[in-house]
Amino acid sequence: MAKLQLPAIDPADVKSEQGSNYPEPYAGRVRGRHRRRLGNAAGLKNFGVNLVTLEPGAESSMRHAHGTQDEFVYVIEGAITLVTNDGRQTLTPGMTAGFPAGNGDAHQLINETAAPVRYLEVGDRSPGDAVVYPDVDMAAKSIDGKWVFTHKDGKPY
Repeated sequence: MAKLQLPAIDPADVKSEQGSNYPEPYAGRVRGRHRRRLGNAAGLKNFGVNLVTLEPGAESSMRHAHGTQDEFVYVIEGAITLVTNDGRQTLTPGMTAGFPAGNGDAHQLINETAAPVRYLEVGDRSPGDAVVYPDVDMAAKSIDGKWVFTHKDGKPY
């Protein structure tokens, strides 16, 4: 089959990025996350779309809540554990979850199964967004389109 031309995209043609730009010790917890930035490949500017694969035992992120960014996930393959302020629940293919900006409901996804999990994640690109991580000593702020991570007291990593 011929290679697709924009605006069409074959996700297999988009580079897979592993892990995160988190500082240690948190980077190791998301090392099993593989992300294909489909929105970037399509040239989208106002929101991002990522095809994510989580290896068994991997976490999507530290549990977090955005101040100004909405997020949404759609499970494609496998069973994933969604952890929020209200506890844990399992999402399976076809299920979704939405995380409105500013509501303080910290969330993360964890693959607690023996098989990889795949899902789409969608988020807007709100400038100046700040992220709260209630379970770990980390905070983040989007500055000029890049995430800057500090300890909760503001000290740099």
